[in-house]
Amino acid sequence: MLRESSPLMRIATRFLSRTAASSMVVTAALALVGVQAAGTASAATKQAPSVVTCTAANMKLTVTEAPRPVNHLLVKATNTGAKPCYAYSAPFLRAGADAQAPLSWAEETTPQAVVTLEPGQSAYAGVLTYSPDGEGGSTAKTLGVVLADRNGNPTGKEKTQTLPNGGVFFNSAATVTYWQDNAADALSW
Repeated sequence: MLRESSPLMRIATRFLSRTAASSMVVTAALALVGVQAAGTASAATKQAPSVVTCTAANMKLTVTEAPRPVNHLLVKATNTGAKPCYAYSAPFLRAGADAQAPLSWAEETTPQAVVTLEPGQSAYAGVLTYSPDGEGGSTAKTLGVVLADRNGNPTGKEKTQTLPNGGVFFNSAATVTYWQDNAADALSW
C-alpha cells in the first residue's frame, strides 16, 4: 500500500490534479465555443431576410406596348422592397375604369415554380388585348393592377396604370399570363 506521504503518492496526486485541471480547461473552452457558435447562428437566423408576398406596396409597376406579338402589352413589376418577395400566380387586371371583371388568366402559362424576386429584380406578365375570335370590346385608357397572394386572392389596393397611345382596344379574348422571370417568356404565348 502507498502511504499518503510517500513520494509515489505525491506524484500520483499531482498528476491527477493536473489532468483534472486540464480537463476542466478543455471543457470550459468547448462550452465557450459552443455558446459563441449558438449566438452566431442565432444572429444569422435573425438577420436572414424572410421572403414576403409581392404587393403593390413593395412593387413598381409599368405597362408598355409590346413590339411583338401584335395586340400585346407587357406588365413589368419590380421589387422595390428591402426583402425578397414571391410574385404569385398572375396579376388581376382591370381594363378601364368601368370594367366589371378582371382579365382571365392564361392557365397554359403557369410556371414550374413561383417567381421569387430579390430587391431590384422584375417579373413580367404578357397581356393579349384582343383577338379576331373575341367579341365586343372597347378602348380602355387605364389598366388597374392588383397582385395575388399565395392562394390566388387579390392583395392590397389597385394601382392604376395609364395605357400607351392614349388607350388600347380590349375584347372578350383579352387574357394575361402568369408572372414570368423574363419578358421573352411572358410574350411567347
